[in-house]
Amino acid sequence: MKKLMLGNEAFARGLYEAGCKIVSSYPGTPSTEITEEAAKYDEMYAEWAPNEKVAMETALGASIAGARAFCGMKHVGLNVAADPLYTAAYTGVNGGLVIAVADDQGMHSSQNEQDSRHHAIAAKVPMLEPSDSAECRDFVKAAYDISESFDTPVIVRMSTRVAHSQSIVETCERQELELKEYSKNPQKYVMMPAFAKGRHVFVEERTKKLIEFSEKSSLNRVELSENAEFGVITNGAAYQYVKEALGDRVSVLKLGIVNPMPDQLIRDFAAKYERIVVVEELDGIIEAHCRNIGVNNVEGKSIFGCIGEINQSVIEEKLLGVKREFTELDENVPVRPPVMCAGCPHRGLFYCLKKLDVTVSGDIGCYTLGAAAPLTAIDTTICMGASISGLHGFNKARGADSEHRSVAVIGDSTFMHSGMTGLVNIAYNNSNSTVIILDNSITGMTGHQQNPTTGKNLKGDPAAAVNLEELCKAIGIKRVRVVDPYCLAETEKAIKEELAADEASVIISRRPCALLKYVKHNVPFKTDVDKCVGCKACMKLGCPAISMKNGKAVIDHTQCVGCGICKEQCRLGAII
Repeated sequence: MKKLMLGNEAFARGLYEAGCKIVSSYPGTPSTEITEEAAKYDEMYAEWAPNEKVAMETALGASIAGARAFCGMKHVGLNVAADPLYTAAYTGVNGGLVIAVADDQGMHSSQNEQDSRHHAIAAKVPMLEPSDSAECRDFVKAAYDISESFDTPVIVRMSTRVAHSQSIVETCERQELELKEYSKNPQKYVMMPAFAKGRHVFVEERTKKLIEFSEKSSLNRVELSENAEFGVITNGAAYQYVKEALGDRVSVLKLGIVNPMPDQLIRDFAAKYERIVVVEELDGIIEAHCRNIGVNNVEGKSIFGCIGEINQSVIEEKLLGVKREFTELDENVPVRPPVMCAGCPHRGLFYCLKKLDVTVSGDIGCYTLGAAAPLTAIDTTICMGASISGLHGFNKARGADSEHRSVAVIGDSTFMHSGMTGLVNIAYNNSNSTVIILDNSITGMTGHQQNPTTGKNLKGDPAAAVNLEELCKAIGIKRVRVVDPYCLAETEKAIKEELAADEASVIISRRPCALLKYVKHNVPFKTDVDKCVGCKACMKLGCPAISMKNGKAVIDHTQCVGCGICKEQCRLGAII
């Protein structure tokens, strides 16, 4: 049956058809929907793990047990999972192990723009890269065959455009597989030095065999054109841009296996043309490989650079000298930056932090928008969990004055992901630091996924819920308190008191995300225009439901959820 599918949906279909049994992932845009779609198939067990490292270790354990397994993450998540990945390259697998990593060229929803092909090269594991939804399904199935044939984990590299675009997929029935037999084998699975040395030899021999496989695999293909002016080597989403922009004016070598890459196939293709252009997004990995194997008539990054996405217009302009014309609008359309939603529970907290002129060590989540105007409350954001560890280091470096003027903010899901160990560090090393856990009862930024604090699992079934108060106390924090961020006075008082204390403390700012379906909102507020003097005190909150019209504050009742912090802010009683 043919069906229009998102790349992520097709990826999940590939898992199903290939007989995958165990799925463990951590949500991260643009990879999240793979696991959400996989959970819809009852034949596969699917879960959200606390972080990517745990997810990969879970999937590897299932693979060793004899099941085909999968774990998915975004590109920065692979950094977290790198520890098990690099050693899994040595242990190999039993049942097939496929890993999805979704790169975010253009940084649509990420803090950096890293190229995950580097991880595959460094870990010495094969990596495949599909170009559309149909290939997502096909490459997953091929990845399992490669995994089991060559005794290796296989990474499938996705991108934002492939993950979130749609194309036709022809579905098949599921291949139901029995568990492979598990046999105790310390030399293969116990990576202490004596055994790991032998497995390193295996890895190097496996790489040679994978290169031979790559030379002949249909996953790499040559598309020759009689009218070709030059040759193009490309991969992933860039292949689609090349075909649309250049058509039959070029011949194309499409690399579906991006690690290890073929040698002779590339040499033979390059020998046909005086000019070879590599079109690849981010780093010049294919281009460097070409030069390393003696193909010198190649260019790529000197034309396209290594920042951001490539598209059809860029290719036409850079390679054909044709600049597409676009219709210019006479109207000056204002920029619409991302903001926290109307009624977001984090807004009141960040307003109080800004008011108190507190230095804020931030973290990864929708609350990172607290760095934007008019709140501009966050000083740093690095990676998952870094807010707490970074605050500890900041305070140790700057001393007592900093301790009473600095906090870390971290979401409930991010705290479970990698914030706990930072809090342990604070307690263990006697750091006078204040940590604020923004508990909105969900994993908000990636689309409302459950986490270990919510009391529900991936399928929405009841699950054990971590009690944040008790957990923080068990870690060694004696001062733990809960506030409602909709109450500005209470929140400000708590921040002042905990910053004044001479010991570590945790404030849990608890209020469910305003977008959760089960959250019941209050009646929307409105402005008494006779009392409003246009002081714009309410505008300092940065709520998208509030605007100024004719010198008066106006509240959009279609957006307002009745949180009330604007009413508390208005000293004239103009908001009712």
